[in-house]
Amino acid sequence: MTIMNPSYDVAVVGAGICGLAHAWAAARRGARVIVFERERRSLGASIRNFGMVWPVGQSAGEDHTLAMNSRSLWCELAAAAGFWVHECGSIHLAHRDDEWDVLQEFAAQSAELGYDCQLLTAGEVSQKTDAANPDGLLGGLWSPTELCVDPRQVLQIFPEFLSSQCQVDMHFETPIRSVADHAIQSTDGNTWHAQEVIIATGADFKSLFPDAYVDSGLKACKLQMLRTVAQTQHRVGPHLASGLTQRHYANFSVCPSLTRVKQRVAEETPELDHYGIHVMASQNHQGEVVLGDSHEYGDAITPFHRDKIDELILRELQQVLRLATWTIAERWSGIYAKNPHRNVFEKQLPDNVRIVTGLGGAGMTLSLGIGARNLAD
Repeated sequence: MTIMNPSYDVAVVGAGICGLAHAWAAARRGARVIVFERERRSLGASIRNFGMVWPVGQSAGEDHTLAMNSRSLWCELAAAAGFWVHECGSIHLAHRDDEWDVLQEFAAQSAELGYDCQLLTAGEVSQKTDAANPDGLLGGLWSPTELCVDPRQVLQIFPEFLSSQCQVDMHFETPIRSVADHAIQSTDGNTWHAQEVIIATGADFKSLFPDAYVDSGLKACKLQMLRTVAQTQHRVGPHLASGLTQRHYANFSVCPSLTRVKQRVAEETPELDHYGIHVMASQNHQGEVVLGDSHEYGDAITPFHRDKIDELILRELQQVLRLATWTIAERWSGIYAKNPHRNVFEKQLPDNVRIVTGLGGAGMTLSLGIGARNLAD
C-alpha cells in the first residue's frame, strides 16, 4: 500500500556532491528539503576523485566565475560542517620548452581573463614544493585559488551536516522509480511530493527520463587513479600538474603553443592520447598522495582495471615529481557522465523538474556554485 508522506519545497534525487550542493543551497534559502539516494552512502564519482577544487582549469567567463563562487562556498561549508579543507593553490610544471611557452602565454593573458596567476622560476617552484623534480624543470605557473578536500570525508560529513544542522531529510537506500506531477515514488511504494525536483544522479537519470537522456548527448568517461601510503613527513604542498594537463583543461585553449604540445605528445607518446592520460598529484590531510588519471570514453570502457594505464600514469609522474615513497595503497576506477559541449548538462522538464548532471571531472569544482545559482533562480 502506498504511504503518503509530507510535502517538501525541494526534493533532490542523488546524494553525490551535485545533489548535496543543491540540497544545501535550498536549505540555506529556508526551503524544506528531502534527499534520496539509492545506495546506503554515496559510492559514485563524487568519492573517486582528487578532491581538487580547480578554478584555474575552467574556461574564462561563466565557468571560472562559477568555480570561484564554489571555492568561497567550500570554505564556508567546511567551517560550518567541520571537514578538512586546504587552501593549497596549484602549480603547473613545465619540463619541456613547448610547455613553458604555453605557461608564459597563459600568464600574459591571465589577469585580463580573470585569473590570479604568476610565473615561477624553477628555483621559486622548489621553494613552494620539494615534490617537483628539479631535473629539467624550466618553471611553473602558480595559482593561489585551488583548494583540496578529502572526498571520502566530505561525502560522510556533508549529509550528516545537512540532516543535523539544516533539517534536511536524508533517505539513503531509497531508489526512486518515478517522478511525475510533483510526486516522487520509491521502489518500495512510498510517495513524497515536492514543488521542485532536482535530478542529480549522473548518467543514471536515463532510467527516470529515457527520452531526455537520449537527447542529452552525454557520454560516459572511465578514469583510473591511485593513492600512495601516508607520507606524513613529506608535504607536497600545492596541487601539482605536469605539462600533459595543458591538453586537458579548457583554460589553456587560448595559448597558441598548445598546438605544439599536443603534436609532440601525439608523436612521441601516442599511448597517452589513446588512454587520455594527463598526470596530477594531490595530498590529503592524512598525508596520502592521490595520483592520476586517465580518460576512456564510450565503447572503450570495460569493467576491468587496466594495469597498463597505472604503469603509464606512474611512468609520467615519476619523470616530473619526487615523492618520499611511491608505494601504492589503493587503486580504483570511476565512471562519470560528461557533456561534450560544456561543463554541465541541465534540462528543465515540466512540473519544475530539473536535471543537473554531466559535470565530468569538474564536479567538485563547480557543484556548489551551480547549486547556489540554480536555487537562486
